[in-house]
Amino acid sequence: MYSLEDLLNIIQWLAMVTTITATWYVAAERKDNRNWGFWLFLLSNLLWFIWAIPNRAWALATMQVILAGMNIRGVKKSELKQAKKSKKVNAK
Repeated sequence: MYSLEDLLNIIQWLAMVTTITATWYVAAERKDNRNWGFWLFLLSNLLWFIWAIPNRAWALATMQVILAGMNIRGVKKSELKQAKKSKKVNAK
């Protein structure tokens, strides 16, 4: 059985890999990949937050909440832009 420390260590590494993967996807040229990047960033925010609380890393936890808000904003803006683009294509 894993100890809490072992589980938190696994979460920390998952958060790091997810953050790097999200960064790669957000920088992609394809819109679908960029959209995946936003969702992966949200997952990484959650993982970092889960890791930060038991480690009393309050600044990191706060930053993840703020970054999650920014990522939600990015997802919404991306969806709005796609909806506007679809309307233009359908109008032609």
